Amino acid sequence: MISSRDWNDWHWQVRHSIRDVRGLRRILPLTRAEGDACTLCRLPLAITPYYAALIRKSRALRRTVVPLPAEFARAAGELDDPLGEESRMPVPGLVHTYPDKVLFLVTDQCAVYCRFCTRSRVVGSGAIRSDVKSWSRAIEYIKKTPAIRDVLISGGEPLILSDGRLEWLLKRLRAIKHVELIRLSTKAPAVLPQRITPALVRMLKRFHPLWLSVHFTHPDEFTPEVAKACARLADAGIPMCSQTVLLKGVNDDAKTIKRLMLGLLNIRVKPYYLHQCDAIAGSEHFRTPVQKGIDIIRSLHGFTTGYAVPMYMIDAPGGGGKVPVTPEYVVGRKRDELLLRNYQGKTFRYREGK
Repeated sequence: MISSRDWNDWHWQVRHSIRDVRGLRRILPLTRAEGDACTLCRLPLAITPYYAALIRKSRALRRTVVPLPAEFARAAGELDDPLGEESRMPVPGLVHTYPDKVLFLVTDQCAVYCRFCTRSRVVGSGAIRSDVKSWSRAIEYIKKTPAIRDVLISGGEPLILSDGRLEWLLKRLRAIKHVELIRLSTKAPAVLPQRITPALVRMLKRFHPLWLSVHFTHPDEFTPEVAKACARLADAGIPMCSQTVLLKGVNDDAKTIKRLMLGLLNIRVKPYYLHQCDAIAGSEHFRTPVQKGIDIIRSLHGFTTGYAVPMYMIDAPGGGGKVPVTPEYVVGRKRDELLLRNYQGKTFRYREGK
């Protein structure tokens, strides 16, 4: 019998994560394909007991964390590093693609490993160093590059680090005068809400302006624990924006995405990005046609609050950066008038200014 104290302790959750096929079989009847994939997969298996309880009831969430043989099939155009991050590292662990922003990879460990992970080539492998010496090299680069005003801390899962290590890192970044914005990219509120402790939140709020990019996948992730975790962050003045990956067989329909986006607003998370799944090796079973994403965005515009409409983005291969993909609403021009098509399919004329 698990005590409430243990269940709500994030350290206990991580220590008791399911990490092999034997542990997974104790909670789920696996198909032969799932069982075989669990013993062969390159990307590690890890599922917290909390999230394991959710996947027992949700086929959609199960698909995102239980390995399948399709992971081993490389389709045309798929790459280990589709975003070209390795070629844009001035120092190990720091990706500098955009002029005023860097991506700081501080760990390769996660509480739960998503099977569609963009960094499946490195997470859980020891490839990303999380020691003070490696971090210090990255911090020194940021110090010497005054164009950098925005630091996105990611991994792996940065909130898998202890409060003390996170504080060490944030203190040094906040001391750099030209760093205006610090963001943490995390899935912890969805898969390990116990991590959002009062002590963590008290520490984080000392480093404002600090934002969280939180990753949610499906409405089945909404639980009282998640609502409590997000309330703590929001009440501390920490803004949260969501990032969701569009996944075949998981959330690739308008009804599910609408429920997800409205649910996020209810827990004070702003829907921000709907990502086309990156073309990582072994991801074809997750990737949808781009038109599917365009149709979903069109189904939201005008039919619900604009706050619930994320930007649909494709991360251009090779390090080209994020490219927004939108439905066509400007459908033509007649002299000095634009022809606009609204959410109902009706056409309107708008006379431009000169």
